[in-house]
Amino acid sequence: MNIQALETFIQTAELLHFGRASRACNLSPSALTRTIQRLEEEVGQALFLRDNRSVALTEAGNRLLHYARNSVQEWNEFQQELSAEKSVSGSISLYASITAVYSLLPELLESYRSKYPDVQLGLRTGAAERAIEQVLSGEIDLAVAALPDRKLQRLEFMPLAETPLVFIQPKTPIFPTIESFQGLEPLVLPQSGTARNRIDEWLRLQHITPHIALEVSGNEALIAMVRLGTGIGVVPQLALERSPFRDEVSIIQKAPKLEPYVVGLCSSKRNLKRPAVRAMWELAKKRI
Repeated sequence: MNIQALETFIQTAELLHFGRASRACNLSPSALTRTIQRLEEEVGQALFLRDNRSVALTEAGNRLLHYARNSVQEWNEFQQELSAEKSVSGSISLYASITAVYSLLPELLESYRSKYPDVQLGLRTGAAERAIEQVLSGEIDLAVAALPDRKLQRLEFMPLAETPLVFIQPKTPIFPTIESFQGLEPLVLPQSGTARNRIDEWLRLQHITPHIALEVSGNEALIAMVRLGTGIGVVPQLALERSPFRDEVSIIQKAPKLEPYVVGLCSSKRNLKRPAVRAMWELAKKRI
């Protein structure tokens, strides 16, 4: 298997759409199909299940995706190690929420692009609670994430900011206070992640079974649903301050106090061996 074929397979596996994958790889649809067919011949099994409406990975395809990501990463590391000049080049990928893109990354990305113009930088946005998952799966080199409650052996974390977790409600109050929280109040909560762990732990310690009106992915979506009157939400104050709906919701002043939310840059120990990734890490460290 050659590296280019594995890169083509990774792109196809991530997009699950042969047409979009061929455009992303600058290949004709027939050339991409031939590449996948040759890989299937080498593996001895089908890699994709295809019909007129969808594309999905087979079990062999999922296993090859893990192998391909590792192989491409190792090849990139090998090439960079062979470089006599040890120049910072190549590409890196970064994952962050919209809030992080607006509040924590502008100066860092501008400095990095200025100092390392030969590095191709890819930025992907999404829900904050998926950031660490993206790094550990090998899909992303660096991510802005909340500090996990327990240390993960493969993960390196650099704190960038600390922000309180606050309870919010629509501008027209549902409850003037939830100081005596009884679990009757409708809650809008993140599906997973550090903020969800914080509120779940507080509810457990208070022996409260909450009324969860809605679970959403991402702080931005959570604030939008609270604004619509769905219920009371819990978000990092940093996300609220950057939200376009910040003036249409209000912080509930008399509410339970939750442990603050620490946001930082994270990467795998393996990725930090790559010069381009390490350069971003060191640049961030100087800006703390």
